[in-house]
Amino acid sequence: MTGAISDLSENTFDEEIGSATEPVLVDFWAEWCGPCKMITPILEEIAVEQEGALRVAKVNVDDAPDLARRFEVMSIPTLILFSNGQPATRIVGAKGKPQLLEELAPHL
Repeated sequence: MTGAISDLSENTFDEEIGSATEPVLVDFWAEWCGPCKMITPILEEIAVEQEGALRVAKVNVDDAPDLARRFEVMSIPTLILFSNGQPATRIVGAKGKPQLLEELAPHL
């Protein structure tokens, strides 16, 4: 991962999301997921371009299965935008950058 995207674990998730001053877009993904790999460069671009307005983080569902269950992640990639520590919107499946930004815009 680049420095623009942070990795969250079951140990760090609640503290990172709860203490964030800006919305946090969390990508639930896995190493074996082709579409997950396809959207990673898009998420890296968004993380850099939206720095200060949006944070981007990743949760590997194989390493953090309890988080995946907690947020009812049934398929990946699933992106959940957290605002004030609470889920604000959910995007399931790989999307292009314009569509992702459009879906996130009301929350930024």
